[in-house]
Amino acid sequence: MGRRISRTQIYAMQENQQQLLPSISCTTFNILAPIFKRLNQEEFWVGNEELVNLYEKRLGDAGLLIAVQKEYFKVVNYKELHFNDCGDRVAQLLHVELAFPLSQCQNSGIKQEILIVNTHLLFPHDSSLCLVRLHQVYKILQYVESYQNEYQLKPLPIILCGTQGFVSSYDTAHHYTDADAHKWISHRNHLGNTCAVDFIWLLNPDKYRKLVKASWSEAVFDMFKCLLRRASPTDSDAFSFLKADNEDCVTYFGFCKALQQLNLIGQCYGLSAEETKELWFQADIDGNGVIDYKQFLHHLWNPTGSDQRDENNNDKQDDVPNDSVEEETIGFSVKNAVMFPSEVEKGRWPEDYSLSDHARLTVVFSPIRIPCSNKIS
Repeated sequence: MGRRISRTQIYAMQENQQQLLPSISCTTFNILAPIFKRLNQEEFWVGNEELVNLYEKRLGDAGLLIAVQKEYFKVVNYKELHFNDCGDRVAQLLHVELAFPLSQCQNSGIKQEILIVNTHLLFPHDSSLCLVRLHQVYKILQYVESYQNEYQLKPLPIILCGTQGFVSSYDTAHHYTDADAHKWISHRNHLGNTCAVDFIWLLNPDKYRKLVKASWSEAVFDMFKCLLRRASPTDSDAFSFLKADNEDCVTYFGFCKALQQLNLIGQCYGLSAEETKELWFQADIDGNGVIDYKQFLHHLWNPTGSDQRDENNNDKQDDVPNDSVEEETIGFSVKNAVMFPSEVEKGRWPEDYSLSDHARLTVVFSPIRIPCSNKIS
């Protein structure tokens, strides 16, 4: 009986044995508007008419730019996604193909295409706007999925810049986990606070993917539980908060009242009636119309094993028999990731840095040949 080899081992062997292409780099940088400056909380606009005309006539309305080197990439398609929400934010999708074929793939029919998405999410002036940002990410994922279906694309690598989702390339390059989030920063906002907000995310075509709708529902449910813990630090307080005036259980009425107090419903950008019911169905796991204290503790208050289940699903898909035949495609491994100025990698913002209020992030990717999967669970 043949030995089973995980995909991770396969990729490592392939990467060590052959480099398919010189490394490519991706840089994301939030540039300050050239005619705008904020000094001591006051906004100033440059009075140079020539510069103002250049700003208004030459620049697009999106406020975003994706530039690629033509000697490396051929542009297949370009799309814009308008979120149509309170922030008037947008996203760009660029479908590119490597300009020259990989030597090992010339006659194999391996796809050498990439989807690049660029966006700038709404600034979270308060916690209620986190839901708007989550909606924006959800719309991006929906759009990418619909684009792949519309053009009947086979699995291909996707790179997201400036948003959240997928796997952080910087964290991968430095072997960081969520516990290391404090080690680096990339932005000093207009309030003077420093934070890590600039990302380049990677999704290889072999990776386990949940349905977008399921991912959205779980994300909203997790956001609700996080806000609940902030509002009520103890389990008894949280249960009282949810059940409102009811004596011994949480009803849908009390649940909605709590959502309104948590700013998840009631605003024009809050959850819709349908989304609110879906959230209730996740909370009322047995479907009897009420949530008692025991059910509240088990399903709402105590941590769930969803993350562990996701890891297990990834592991199961990684275990592929070494004699199986699968279609191959191009993917990427993260070779390196650096920020400028370098001080931000240590969690410090240099006072003499005035080019922008964001650091520049550059990630170097090494293309690799990997088996692809159409599985979306």
